[in-house]
Amino acid sequence: MSPFSSSRSAIALFALLVAPAAMPATAATPSSNAISTAAILHPINVIKRADLDFGYVGAGTGAGTVVIDPETDATTSTGGALLLGGTPHSAAFVGAAGSSSVVNIKIPKQPVTLTRVGGTQTMTVSKFTLQGLDKRFVAKQVAFDFRVGATLNVGANQVEGLYTGSFDVTVQYP
Repeated sequence: MSPFSSSRSAIALFALLVAPAAMPATAATPSSNAISTAAILHPINVIKRADLDFGYVGAGTGAGTVVIDPETDATTSTGGALLLGGTPHSAAFVGAAGSSSVVNIKIPKQPVTLTRVGGTQTMTVSKFTLQGLDKRFVAKQVAFDFRVGATLNVGANQVEGLYTGSFDVTVQYP
């Protein structure tokens, strides 16, 4: 039953809307909150800043894909996969080197399986892509950022739910 389906509920709602108007006006002291963050890096290290998120995806009667480009975070879909919103974005990482050197960034070459939370259904993530080059010159005591995108492979009539999994990113320092 809707909260507005009876006259009693409608009257209670009206009373709630009128009551604040009868209160005396008081001076307000505006305030605002801000979040402060810092990433502590030890030389020869890498940390995750954001997970790979494909957003909300609808599954049609045919299989399809969702692709996230790590250069732009642009998200596209093909076939029976429909983009339904959310905030899709690539995974983000930051690393640091203790001395000037060349680092090698390694992303998965094989598909990774995502499993539905509370179930056994799966999907795969494949074709991982790296923002920029996999070999980079890193200056001494300077942090470097990079992002990783991929392709989500959605099955025909994929069971709805939240699917999760993990993948490894490795940074090799000389």
